[in-house]
Amino acid sequence: MRLAADESAAWAQWAEASNVGDIALEQLMADTRALAEDYLTSDPVPLFVRTRALRDRVFALLEGHQYPRQSSDLYVAAGYLCGLLAWMSSDLGQLRDADTQGRTAWLCAELAGHNELRAWVLSTRSKVAFWDGRLRDAIGHARRGATYRPSGTVAVLLACQEADAWSLLGAEDEPLGALARAEDARAGISSEDDIGGLFSCQPARQENYAAAVQLRVGRPTDALRAADHALELLRDQPVRAYGTEAQIHISKAAAHLSTGEAEGALEALMPVLALPPDHRLEPVTRRLSELPIGTGRPAGTSRAVVGLRAAIEEFCLDSAPRHLALSPGEGTA
Repeated sequence: MRLAADESAAWAQWAEASNVGDIALEQLMADTRALAEDYLTSDPVPLFVRTRALRDRVFALLEGHQYPRQSSDLYVAAGYLCGLLAWMSSDLGQLRDADTQGRTAWLCAELAGHNELRAWVLSTRSKVAFWDGRLRDAIGHARRGATYRPSGTVAVLLACQEADAWSLLGAEDEPLGALARAEDARAGISSEDDIGGLFSCQPARQENYAAAVQLRVGRPTDALRAADHALELLRDQPVRAYGTEAQIHISKAAAHLSTGEAEGALEALMPVLALPPDHRLEPVTRRLSELPIGTGRPAGTSRAVVGLRAAIEEFCLDSAPRHLALSPGEGTA
């Protein structure tokens, strides 16, 4: 009996020990928030390295021993960090790697039992599927994310992403209905986002999606209105996401091109074309390359059209994804 008691005491001593404290957990989440915020304005590759390093620290802690509630908090941090890596990988044109990060982020969300994280992971996976051309998957991920009834702005983003994918499929009623649900979700927000930054859908980001969708359903006037509103909203924000702002300008240019105003399109694109190469992410270069340049233009604009086409080609050749593809580095994990 004494031996059995000693064994129980030894186990209790082990069970009581933890390789992480509450202050350390708080710091990990603060560092994750900082990375999500910095990504909106910083060069993506150095930030990817920093995010990967923090993810590795969290993974190492999870391989040790801690209280169950602390393990749950670590899984939440790991899920958001893998979600960040997935988003960054996609923006850098590495869609297969992004999908792998998304699956690991989902596992972390499941292990933590965290619905808000589940919704953000599914939003991230919807984004990856969209740019990979798997539009039905993008819709499915967005709809599944909404079933977790998140209380923050991810509910808005999920509806916007569904609208985006439907519009690219050529539908009209579905994308407009999803945009309406995004408005309802905005009105129903009941809590602050856990992380913020990239993992937040501010009104300007919502209007960016609305502009792109309105263009695809053949409403250039509404698209131009949404783009102008988005730019107004961005001016009032202390942190302006250069990727979102660039896509808004591209939507504005596309609206001008649809009515044959090449000069207006070139003017709208000037802030985009001035982006430094490290800020020229895959969604921006893809959307630029898809602009309908040279279609429906009135007489007298050929010079503007030729200049615009040349500027876009040069822009896309000197971009962050292209630099990464040509880099002899060790790759990413």
